[in-house]
Amino acid sequence: MVKQSPGDQERPPGMADVARVAGVSAQTVSRVLSGHPNVQDRTRAKVVAAVEQLGYRRNNAARMLSSGRSRTIGVVTLQTTSYSRAAVISGIENTAQAAGYAVSTATTTSLDTSAIERALARLADQGVEGVILSVPLIHSSDRIEQLTRSTPTITIDGSRTDATGVVAVDQDLAARLATRHLLDLGHETVWHVAGPARWLEAASRRDGWRTALEDAGRSVPPPLEGDWSPGSGYRAGLILGRIPDVTAVFVASDEMAFGVIRALHECGRRVPEDISVVGVDDIELAEYCTPPLTTVAQPFAHMGALAVAQLLRHIADPGAMAVPASVEPELVVRASTARCPDAAGEPGPG
Repeated sequence: MVKQSPGDQERPPGMADVARVAGVSAQTVSRVLSGHPNVQDRTRAKVVAAVEQLGYRRNNAARMLSSGRSRTIGVVTLQTTSYSRAAVISGIENTAQAAGYAVSTATTTSLDTSAIERALARLADQGVEGVILSVPLIHSSDRIEQLTRSTPTITIDGSRTDATGVVAVDQDLAARLATRHLLDLGHETVWHVAGPARWLEAASRRDGWRTALEDAGRSVPPPLEGDWSPGSGYRAGLILGRIPDVTAVFVASDEMAFGVIRALHECGRRVPEDISVVGVDDIELAEYCTPPLTTVAQPFAHMGALAVAQLLRHIADPGAMAVPASVEPELVVRASTARCPDAAGEPGPG
């Protein structure tokens, strides 16, 4: 709350208070919160920080009555208990709220195009001003293309349509970082526990893993497929633990990697002394795994925030060309990887 003067009642912070704290004009604050494209990123960040500091909230009901706009963005997401998806949604909600927007979520239990169509249609019926499509959409449809053309839309999770902007992590690079790390430790080849084939992220990671091995002149073992769950990783780990030649495994998600490591322990294979394991995501539990998990980090909350920023610019200027935003992953080395037991002193090619 902001105090007007001694003895007065406290009042909610207003746009002028945000402007004062951010060191900008009230007009600039209004432009930022309206998603105006002609605002420098540094200025936008100062205004958002001031909004968060003061707890400023716009009166969306009054604004909707006066402007006819809903001040709401929609999100289409897959129903899941995955940490990564929850982190993306958190980034979306926090950034949207700071900009004075509400978030309406349409959850789908299926990746079928008909299910995605229904979710997009529900959001359109609610009058959302824009949509973030946060599902791994491999196949589009005429209806999806129509809906995303009529409503400003940003896609993440590797989805693509003809009319949408894209915010994406380079999943091919994530896989190559993981695979090259293991090859640099002297492992002759790297086995792979992949995600579901219908997911674009899984397909890109599988391609990056295969490319890294082929570029290094190494054999490419047959991949095992999981479903992102620790249980599917555990089942794959029971198979890998019984193959004597396995010394290194790249797992397409941290949660599956937890299952792989447990199975390897049960098979009497030590991590990393006998088998090195790398995951993807760097969820909060990764550093508390036994041993702490080497993984490729993805900035989930930042992805959500970036998607909102892109969407608000698209809403403010629908005719502008959407510029894809690519976020580079980062290898985080912990204790689940080590030199191959049979490797010489020098790192192997990678």
